[in-house]
Amino acid sequence: MFSQTVEYALRAVVQLAYKSPEPCTTEQIAEATMVPKAYLSKVLQVLSRAGIVNSQRGIRGGMSLNRSPEELTILDVVNSVDPIQRIHQCPLGLKSHGSLLCPLHRRMDETLASVEATFANTTLAEILNEPSSSTPLCERPSQNPFINLITPQPRKD
Repeated sequence: MFSQTVEYALRAVVQLAYKSPEPCTTEQIAEATMVPKAYLSKVLQVLSRAGIVNSQRGIRGGMSLNRSPEELTILDVVNSVDPIQRIHQCPLGLKSHGSLLCPLHRRMDETLASVEATFANTTLAEILNEPSSSTPLCERPSQNPFINLITPQPRKD
């Protein structure tokens, strides 16, 4: 439902919110979020143009959020890179439908509206402060102590 760009942008801003107010280099963000550095650079440029992040050059430079995690919503991030496309007219272009959506497309649009509302009401601070036994970003598989339980091991014949 969401593009890889949206996923990468969300990972990046969650990491920046986690480290806020300390700036992070693109390399640090890429490492922490497991996003390819070249792709991340492009995503960060889009986020910068949208006013979500700020880029500061120099020895103590890096990327940082332009707004506090309490003010920045998930929808702000999503809309800055790949906005949610609501259904306002029949996607099939049927003139008989016009702006009156059929039951299928109406329900699809209602679902998109629900996602949009949830994201609009969810801040980065909420994501970071939500009680959980895991951090907002996933661990690397090599750091997971249970990886050997699911990774086939070579046979010792």
